[in-house]
Amino acid sequence: MFERFSPAARDSVLQAQVVARELRQPMIGSEHVLLGVLWQDSGPAREALVAAGLDYPTARERLAQLVGDELDPQALASLGIDLDEIRSRVERTFGEGALDGPDRRPEPRGHIPFSKGAKKALELSLREAINLRSGGIDAEHVLLGVLGDVGSLAHRLLESFAVDPIRLRNDLRGRLRASA
Repeated sequence: MFERFSPAARDSVLQAQVVARELRQPMIGSEHVLLGVLWQDSGPAREALVAAGLDYPTARERLAQLVGDELDPQALASLGIDLDEIRSRVERTFGEGALDGPDRRPEPRGHIPFSKGAKKALELSLREAINLRSGGIDAEHVLLGVLGDVGSLAHRLLESFAVDPIRLRNDLRGRLRASA
């Protein structure tokens, strides 16, 4: 399927791997692919994302916040575990900031696999290209595929910026029709 990807679409997927690696994620998710499209210099997909109020550095930082905390304080509290109390005890014993060291997750090496959601988004990008009678898969089709994966972390990321994925999808499709 990747042989049908344009250079911009390939670059988006390669950047998705870079983001996943930097965030020490074990898999490339649709949220990483979304950032890979936003990373592009130009094109209707990036223009639609920017028009919706997103920019790469801010979106990347927000994603880092969304995926960064593996512990759910509310879930642990329901089990009688108080993270604030644990932090306080550790800092009394080992010094202030003892838990604030570098990320303990190792950086993934080699090939990072695609998550089920990312695979679905890329498959949807092929369908979008076929439906739009395109000769290949471009970054716009990749973004449409990501937007078609309802309930994904990519959708949560967009919604954290008050971006409606359906409205963004319609805007992008309108831009594609206008440029055809």
